[in-house]
Amino acid sequence: MELLKGKHIELRPMEIDDLDFIYHWENDPGNWSVGYTLNPLSRFHLEQYILGSANDIYADRQLRLIIARPGVAPLGIIDLFDFDPHHRRAAVGVFVAGEFRGEGYAAEALVILLAYAQRVLGLKQLYCGIGSANLQSLSLFEKQGFKITGTRKAWRWQNGNWEDEYFLQHLFF
Repeated sequence: MELLKGKHIELRPMEIDDLDFIYHWENDPGNWSVGYTLNPLSRFHLEQYILGSANDIYADRQLRLIIARPGVAPLGIIDLFDFDPHHRRAAVGVFVAGEFRGEGYAAEALVILLAYAQRVLGLKQLYCGIGSANLQSLSLFEKQGFKITGTRKAWRWQNGNWEDEYFLQHLFF
């Protein structure tokens, strides 16, 4: 686990004790606009997800890690998903709870995950899609070396309007 530790945070597997935090975050409609979920999730469904996850990217085709300060309640979640072992790539998403935003936790989590993806998983690239109005997330990913390589026009329906989505990639050379 040393590999998944930074200066202020660690990335760790989900535990059943995280259920209340995940339930709260997943069911906050304010968070739905940055993801692909538009409906609430039951506590039972999330419990089954945690218990059923092998936490093995090769088995699950995704890896969800909790962002936490050691000994403190979870601060957020960082995911690798749409894992493609043949092409050695995965999508990445990061969420930090509102009360912890702006403190550098998302950036540190992304740095840790980038190193893990390259050194341990041997990935060639990570990618993500970010709404054009989400300037905070765009800045976060660009500061970590992600580049906008495309624009999906009118891709997201947000607050009664169509919004473009930027496609960003981070290539490991």
